[in-house]
Amino acid sequence: MTPRTPASAADEPAPSFSQSLERGLLVLSSFSENRPVLGISELGREVGLNRSTTYRYVATLAKLGYLRQDPESRKYSLGPKVVDLGFAAINSMEITRVAGPFLQALSDETGYTVSMAVLDGPDIVFVDRRRSSRAGAFALGLHLHVGSRLPAYCTSLGKVLLAHQEPAALRDLIDRTDLARRGPRTITAREQLMVALARVRRTGLAPNDEELAPGLRSLAAPVRDRSGAVVAAVNVAVHLTVRNASAESVMSRLEAPLRRTGLEISARLGHRPQV
Repeated sequence: MTPRTPASAADEPAPSFSQSLERGLLVLSSFSENRPVLGISELGREVGLNRSTTYRYVATLAKLGYLRQDPESRKYSLGPKVVDLGFAAINSMEITRVAGPFLQALSDETGYTVSMAVLDGPDIVFVDRRRSSRAGAFALGLHLHVGSRLPAYCTSLGKVLLAHQEPAALRDLIDRTDLARRGPRTITAREQLMVALARVRRTGLAPNDEELAPGLRSLAAPVRDRSGAVVAAVNVAVHLTVRNASAESVMSRLEAPLRRTGLEISARLGHRPQV
């Protein structure tokens, strides 16, 4: 992995630019789902700093609660302050405030778990998840929660968001994606994925039939802002242990309420479909 190089004095940053803040943020951004625990040497290589300089930044971030150190391994992971910031960012998004009641209504109507996500690079990030309050509802956990990330290519939410990217941006995202098999029907061929995304653009819906996990089906629709850009996606997820029906019957049952919910949220965001 190529170390990220902070701005140096030779770069002559603008007077308002804080190199120390940049370095601290680079340390925090070195942690990921695949690399949740890192030592000083690993962090130093990642951000391009020597060990003593890296330690100063890490020690400061740990004292402030943004990092925490394991007393046995002496390695670091993200601390509770980072989690607080993440939830604050999600809660401050206009879309989550607008969408909440509509997502809950969709979950109550269908009885299934409803999620909303946005795109972050080649991944999706869940910004809301709702379960039905009605008796006999079919909750679907999958150990997912607000803030969870999944690869976009193998989820219905992600396929909606990828399908509406500009061609150059889409190619870049696919180039950065490992099309690994996650479920029995995962699309692992680039050409096949591009065909599937073209179908999503044409139909306005993205189905997922056991592409993420065995037995899991879902259907997603886009959410647009006032400019018409797709800024989020909403889906309903169904597991075969709950409803062992054909993919076609599940999708046909969910299509109308899902499309309606996507349009309702979009309208509240100021989107007006062209007639």
